[in-house]
Amino acid sequence: MNWRPVLDVPHLPPVDCWRWAPASPRPTMEETGEKNGGFDVLYHNMKHGQLATKELAEFVRERAAVEETYSKSMSKLAKMASNGSQLGTFAPMWDVFRVSSDKLALCHLELMKKMNDLIRDINKYGDEQVKTHRKTKEEMVGTVEAVQALQVQSGHLQKSKEGYHTKCLELDRLRKEGAPQKELEKAELKSKKAAESFALYIEKYNRVGGEFEQKMSESAQRFQEIEEAHLRQMKQLIKSYSHSIEDTHVQVGQVHEEFKQNVENIGIDILIQRFAEQKGTGKERPASVGFEEYMAALTPEGGKKTRAKAFRIPGLGKRDKEPDSTDSAVPEALNSPLEVDDEGFVIRADNTQNDILSFLSI
Repeated sequence: MNWRPVLDVPHLPPVDCWRWAPASPRPTMEETGEKNGGFDVLYHNMKHGQLATKELAEFVRERAAVEETYSKSMSKLAKMASNGSQLGTFAPMWDVFRVSSDKLALCHLELMKKMNDLIRDINKYGDEQVKTHRKTKEEMVGTVEAVQALQVQSGHLQKSKEGYHTKCLELDRLRKEGAPQKELEKAELKSKKAAESFALYIEKYNRVGGEFEQKMSESAQRFQEIEEAHLRQMKQLIKSYSHSIEDTHVQVGQVHEEFKQNVENIGIDILIQRFAEQKGTGKERPASVGFEEYMAALTPEGGKKTRAKAFRIPGLGKRDKEPDSTDSAVPEALNSPLEVDDEGFVIRADNTQNDILSFLSI
């Protein structure tokens, strides 16, 4: 019995919407296909679902490894940025690179975790799938027996048909050759028995074929339900895979947008100002310095006082002047104790205040 896939073409359903149906309400031998292998095709197609589940798990596992490797690479970049030179005005920009790289590493690490969770879901579905297939195999034992019975009856029917045709050809040959009546009657008897045998096998085949058609129809419907549930679950797993990647891409886009905004916010003036604040040596300007005259010490070591030497103008000294009654007062003034003001000048006594040329310097 040949079973062909039928697609509801007018409504153009999704690819996973398909069903198996008999080619005709009452298939003939020419329509059954060789050895009635339709059941084996459907059964192995169901088993191929387990292979698809395992391969999907392997694919997601490989994707998780890729995300883990990418996360580690971004962590290395973040470490490289943190070790960037802190000299110069560009140094603060390395913090922007470090933060961005750390966040990207976390995004891909989170995606790796989601992939691992998805792998567990796939494996869980694979275990349920194995149980479903094992149960289905037990339920379809009757269909397997019906297929085997039909195959046996098909072989008997074919042999009986060939025997019947052979006897008919032999009878026709004897009639054409004008064989004796006895031989003709004998050939007719053999042809009649062959026809009866052939009719009997046709009846058995039709009865077995009816049982096969019923069992196969039920099994085909069950295979369809299993296949639809399998494809529905696989698409749901793929949807979870797609959503995880989509969420990560949104997060990565936000990190890049934040990176771009941080670069824009740190202007050239800010970089220069930070450098000045960190490396500045002070804000006070040096004070103006004036000329200071050298002043000899008023009191030498030992606490002894020295008498200042009088400042004299040439031509006006005692030796250059004529003796006067006031000359005797000068030595007395010099031998008297001297008083010095804050600026280092000697203060004369009252009797010599009018002599402006008698100031002494220290």
